Amino acid sequence: MISNPDLHYEKRFWQAGFKFIAGLDEAGRGALAGPVAAAAVILPDEHPHLARTLAGARDSKQMTPLARDRLAPRIKATALGWGVGFASAFEIDSLGIVASTRLAALRALESMRVLPDCLLTDFRLELPELDILQTALVKGDQQSLSIAAASILAKTARDELMRQLDGQYSQYGFARHKGYGTLKHRQMILQIGFSPEHRKTFTIKK
Repeated sequence: MISNPDLHYEKRFWQAGFKFIAGLDEAGRGALAGPVAAAAVILPDEHPHLARTLAGARDSKQMTPLARDRLAPRIKATALGWGVGFASAFEIDSLGIVASTRLAALRALESMRVLPDCLLTDFRLELPELDILQTALVKGDQQSLSIAAASILAKTARDELMRQLDGQYSQYGFARHKGYGTLKHRQMILQIGFSPEHRKTFTIKK
């Protein structure tokens, strides 16, 4: 069943006096290669048709690549602020995936032209480093439109980067599987070894 996120949580915080509420989500956490990406999106509280403008936005994994690519520019044009950050495969191997995902999220927030005064995060993406009100939602990208929008920007940005990396490491097929552990990808790793973009601390299933 596909869930359609709404503005229930955003409206609760808007009514409490918060204006710049950033939805935060990640992409690529479970991949075997490439960076982990995170995105933050602040939606406007006074947009008359916000839900209609961003109709179709949901958990990016539930969307087709074409739908994500069509919606991403609309999200950027509508948002008060947005940002995307990455943490590299080397950083993931050095720091671990949890710390690296948080690092990518911090970089996404640092890149924004508008700083949030409240965060809505997908579960496990809380940022204890920040002294800011945060609410973590289980399956947040299925509940909050801000988090769903962030999910789409993180996914489309990371997919584009993986397509670029495919030009350097075409034998792995990054453009097709975006670094995830498909059978063909795992076979290529076992056959020719890791590239510099692989997460060497991740377990490769045979």
